[in-house]
Amino acid sequence: MKIWRSLLFVPANQERMLNKLDSLPADGFIFDLEDTVPDPEKQNARQMTLDVMPKVRGDRSWVRVNSLSTGFFHEDIDALIGAPGLTGLIVPKMDSVADINTVDQMIASYEIRRGLSVGSTAIIIMMESAGGVLDSRAIMTSSKRIQTMIYGGGEDGDMNVSLGATWTSPGPEMMFVRQFSLVSARAANFDCPLDGVFANVKDPEGFRSDTQLSKRLGYRGRTVIHPNQIEDANNIYTPTAAQIEYYSRVVSAYEEALTRGVASTTVDGKLVDLAMSKTAQRLLDHVAAIKNIEAITGFVGKP
Repeated sequence: MKIWRSLLFVPANQERMLNKLDSLPADGFIFDLEDTVPDPEKQNARQMTLDVMPKVRGDRSWVRVNSLSTGFFHEDIDALIGAPGLTGLIVPKMDSVADINTVDQMIASYEIRRGLSVGSTAIIIMMESAGGVLDSRAIMTSSKRIQTMIYGGGEDGDMNVSLGATWTSPGPEMMFVRQFSLVSARAANFDCPLDGVFANVKDPEGFRSDTQLSKRLGYRGRTVIHPNQIEDANNIYTPTAAQIEYYSRVVSAYEEALTRGVASTTVDGKLVDLAMSKTAQRLLDHVAAIKNIEAITGFVGKP
């Protein structure tokens, strides 16, 4: 299981920001070659990304490439496939299975040229349109490269444009597509579906409230756009000590029940059966994955 409680977007042409990444406690970084980089800066941003990625500890270096509809996409993957330090690619604006198939085949062609195993380059896809959301389960299951998805529905973002909606906090206008994307991700067996950005970096209370809602919906992490959002995201998406203690007892009680030849029991007066045991084990696996990333970043979440 892989967990990203916080994935920080970093404009890939901002040298000052790039040079301090390894001091930040984000579970991962997204070197952004797309929206935050103007066209004349694309080549420079690409080279700066290649220079910085090997310096980042752990598998935390993701790159958001330009969309498939642009000429920059081909240049991005040409530079990135097989690059030292690359964890995987964030692929935006995936609106159909045909889009994924095209991306998959193009990446495979570079893997073959560079002596890499076909399929070795991981991708995370971004759901940013009405059409993409409606076809989201088919899209998410169309390639074994896909590790999870990011819901691209932040304030005034591409999803708003697609829907014609006006985003307000806590975003009831976007709730259907936010939940539908999550359901598709769960149906695709993604362990860590990722929520989108909260755009107002001067509203920490709003960010915390929206992230609590995100956690209740079932998201395991989210993309963030400022370092001051990282610790709140990490803390909120970290299971509480009480949850860990309770679900540890659930797993133990269910395993003990099986030794007695029964498939259900109770813990604190609540029924525990196979489904409950699976829920509990999933949370404990989640905690183990968090400990792995905390060993790299040195940051311990405090839910």
